[in-house]
This record gives sequence, C-alpha cells and structure tokens, in this order.
Amino acid sequence: MKRLTLLTSVVALLILASCGSGKGPDDIRKQLDAYHKESKEIEIKIKELEKELAALESGTDKANKVPVVIGELKPEAFDHYVEATGNVEAVNEAMISPEINGQISAIYVKEGDKVQRGQLLAQLNTQVIQKSIEEVKTGLKLATDMFQRQERLWSQKIGSEMQYLEAKNRKESLENQLATLNAQLNMAKVVSPVSGVVERVSQKAGEMAMPGSPMIHVVSLDEMYIKANVSEAFLPYVKKGDEIILRLPSYPDFSKRLPVDRVGSAINPGNRTFEVQVKLKNQDGMIKPNMVATLLINDYQNPEALVIPSRLIKEDLKGKYIYTAQSNSPELVARKVYINIGKSYLGKTEVVSGLNTGDRIILDGFNRVSDGVYLTTTAANTVK
Repeated sequence: MKRLTLLTSVVALLILASCGSGKGPDDIRKQLDAYHKESKEIEIKIKELEKELAALESGTDKANKVPVVIGELKPEAFDHYVEATGNVEAVNEAMISPEINGQISAIYVKEGDKVQRGQLLAQLNTQVIQKSIEEVKTGLKLATDMFQRQERLWSQKIGSEMQYLEAKNRKESLENQLATLNAQLNMAKVVSPVSGVVERVSQKAGEMAMPGSPMIHVVSLDEMYIKANVSEAFLPYVKKGDEIILRLPSYPDFSKRLPVDRVGSAINPGNRTFEVQVKLKNQDGMIKPNMVATLLINDYQNPEALVIPSRLIKEDLKGKYIYTAQSNSPELVARKVYINIGKSYLGKTEVVSGLNTGDRIILDGFNRVSDGVYLTTTAANTVK
C-alpha cells in the first residue's frame, strides 16, 4: 500500500511539474501515458524482486523447485519459404471437335480408353460428299479423255488453240474439285491430336456435330504443368531454374524439388501477382489435372542461425522474451531474457539478438516458471 501511495505521489508531482512547464493538454496526456507505462513496468519489477527476496529469505525456493526440460542453443540452418497455391494442368490436353458440320455416324472410343495421336475417334456422315466425289470422278474421266484428244490434234496443228485450252481448263477444274471433296471427306474423320486417355465423350452417334462444339476430351497424364500466382513482393526471389518445393494437399507425404520452368513476364494488375510455372513428369499417373498444389519458394536462408520453437516466445510491455536456465551455483534458476526475432516458419523462429550459442533455454515447463525461480532439470538432446 505504501508503495502504491509513493508511486501515485510521484506521478502527481510529475503532472504538476508538467502543468507548470507551459505545455499543451496533448503534450501532458502523452507524457502522462508514458509515466503510467513506466510505473507499470516498475511495479512488475518490484513484484518479481519481492518474490525472489521472499524465496531467498524463507529458504523455500529450493524446496519448491520447478521441474523443467532444457536444451542447449546451437547454430543451425534456417530456411524461410513463401507458400503459393497453384493448379495442375496437363501439358498435352485437347477438347476435340470436328472441322465441318455433320451428323455423327459412329464414335469408336469410350471414356477411359487410351488413344494414340492420329487415332480415329469418330466419323461423321459422308454420303453427300461421297456422291459428289463419284459425280466429279465421272466428269473428270470424260474431261481427261477430251483433253487427251484435243492435245493430240493440237500437236498435229489440227483444230484451234482455244479448243485445246478449254479442254485443259475443264480437266484441271474437275481435278481441283475432286481434291476439295477428298479434303472434306477427311475432315469428316475426327482424330486425336495427342496421345492420352479419353476423359469425356460429350456427344452420341446420330447427333449433329459442329466446329467449336466439344465432342471428345483427351488428356495425357505423362507430363504436367503446375502454375501458381505469387505476390509481386517476391519477384526478386524467383528466377527461371531456381529450385522450389512442390507439395500436394491430396498426398500429404508428397514433396518434390523442381526447377522453375517459367516466370511470368507481366504483373496482374488485379491482384498484383505474377505467374510461376514448373513442369513435372507424371509417369505413374498419380497427379491429375486441376488438382490443388502448393509451391514453396525460398526467400531467406541463414546457415548459422539461432533458432528456437515459436511456442516458447512470450510478450509483455517491454517486448518479446523467453526463459533460460542460468547457473546460480550450485543451483539453476530461471531468467527472463528479452529477445529480438527475425522470420518464423513451421513453428520455428530465428533469434536475431538476446541469445548466444550455448545458452540453455527452457523447452518444457516454461509456463510454470518466473524470473528467479529455482529449477530441477532434464536436459534435452536438441532444441525443438
């Protein structure tokens, strides 16, 4: 009680002194807030010292040692990664539609079938085209015969040149017409442009097909792209050929290091990201198009970092701190140590300052200790 009265008196005197200094109300409020903060910190320190003094004077501190687990701090490699969510795409994939309009006369594959590049998948009705071809062939036969006759006569200087040229033009015109009809006949065949698996057959025999309307979907599972959008803030850390880590949420144990295949050349103005692409061989077919993937991009490395479990870090008015075990011969006592931290990743945090190699930190039991408490310890092999 006396201590609180003394602190109140000190604050009151400081306020009176501030009032007589000619400062404005805002200045006084700011200074008052600072003094309140200092008084709270002093109060905390007084309580800690009183507790430590009482324990030392009563001799109960050693009788009530707190059991803890400690570990010695040693430098280790620390890597920080940026996670970007991406999507899996097949390198070779085709939504196949016919080149001309027509009625589907036959579909030769079903969903799940494996097909090869150039394999016939479906056939459109070609009766009209075939009849036109027969008519043109008949006319071409006659035109060819007439041209050969005129050519022989013209070589003997019999007849006119015009008759010869007309016969030649008629023959060539029918030949071109026949070539066009044969090309249309081939367009009525729907073939696969890639080797893969038939994922979907969207139409049935007897239905009308037209260019641009998907009929058959073929996917190759041999090779995949994984594309992810990464914040432009990390553009300096990603270059073509850099190694990233690929993980798949569908397969928790899957982890693979791959080189970056492509880095986007433009920033998306909508979300301020750029595209990162990697390529993956998928010989066993376990990875499917449109799966969700995670790319881990390394943006920070320190081969000699002091790293502690993030769960150990506490915070008060002065900042972040942890508890260490320090020698108070022949006993060990808990000491509060304030630290400055760097990056954190996967439950570990890099300590920039406040700790040194060889320091013993409390790994378990840290929630039951306070500054100056005596400890009974079990040493851990490593800091985890």
